[in-house]
Amino acid sequence: MKHNTDNTDIMSYSDDMEQTDPALMNRVLAAARAVDFTAFTRGHVLRALDAPQCTPADFAALLSPAAAPLLERLAQRARRETRARFGNSVSLFTPLYLANYCENECVYCGFNRRNAIDRARLDAAEIETEMRAIARAGLEEILLLTGESRRMSDIAYIGAACEIARGYFRTVGLEVYPMDSADYAALRARGADFVTVFQESYDTARYGALHPGGRKRVFPYRFNAQERALLGGMRGVGFAALLGLADFRRDAFATGLHARLLQRKYPHAEIALSCPRLRPIAGAGGIEPQAVGEAELLRVICAYRLFLPFASITISSRENARFRDNVVDIAATKISAGVDVGVGGRTGKAKGGEQWTMADNRSVAEIRAMLLSRGLQPVMSEYLRV
Repeated sequence: MKHNTDNTDIMSYSDDMEQTDPALMNRVLAAARAVDFTAFTRGHVLRALDAPQCTPADFAALLSPAAAPLLERLAQRARRETRARFGNSVSLFTPLYLANYCENECVYCGFNRRNAIDRARLDAAEIETEMRAIARAGLEEILLLTGESRRMSDIAYIGAACEIARGYFRTVGLEVYPMDSADYAALRARGADFVTVFQESYDTARYGALHPGGRKRVFPYRFNAQERALLGGMRGVGFAALLGLADFRRDAFATGLHARLLQRKYPHAEIALSCPRLRPIAGAGGIEPQAVGEAELLRVICAYRLFLPFASITISSRENARFRDNVVDIAATKISAGVDVGVGGRTGKAKGGEQWTMADNRSVAEIRAMLLSRGLQPVMSEYLRV
């Protein structure tokens, strides 16, 4: 298997990678590079807030510095849109880390293959034990994660985990390494419903510096993962930039535009957005995040809601409880609960090291109680298997 190194062009595919029409990627990258956030005025932002439909230019205005003083109005508009599309329902889920072996060298990630952390992989019996414990808490949606090592977490291993999950959960999501459409089809056949891929950053120069080695260095293969997942039959796909790695406005703009263009190309697809900020990591190395405060993050989330009114928006346990509680009252429609970011850990000590540190470790019962106290309806699953 060929691995890219720091002297390899990040836009060059490895020979074993499925290639995708680059037109959509080129359009997103060109638009993200061209936008001048300093050119927007208060008038642009007010027009965007009053517009019945949010255009890419409106979206950029809402992300611009000129929108900062209008955050309250933006939040009110986002809340109205959320209630109009989703009512008062908020979905709950939890992630389960199956393995933390990784072949990449992302400088900001605890799973970096050069980091001296405990590496582990759950076997089938341990996966079932963890899932049984999660299901007892009442959850019906699970997100399965691995480090990006196809050798240690191959398609057969992930597929077997999907089949176990299908016995306990109505919805099974994946956040694993990007793969070809045929691989996604194989996992769909074994029970997976949707795929989330963090592009991390859409700034190609920054992306190259952050990913000095491993298959993840190939930018277009990662960018087009969601399209390959849909070609493989997945019901839905999720998008995210890791805010703080580069200019957060430009990354958020590119994320939203990427999701919107793909939704228009595949109108049957369910679209989801995550809004993670860079967090401290386990292991050696790391970088200092570029400033993204809570006000900036809330503005990104609200702008996403106006630009993609039907998209599911997740607020993760990277954020503190107070912030998460407020965001689900405004724009987020999905929240994680009972989270453990190590390998295993629900039924005892985690076997493997963590990818990042949590800020909110509340249980499913505590998250459910919080939602009810705010007049929101906790939803364990929106799907029935027939």
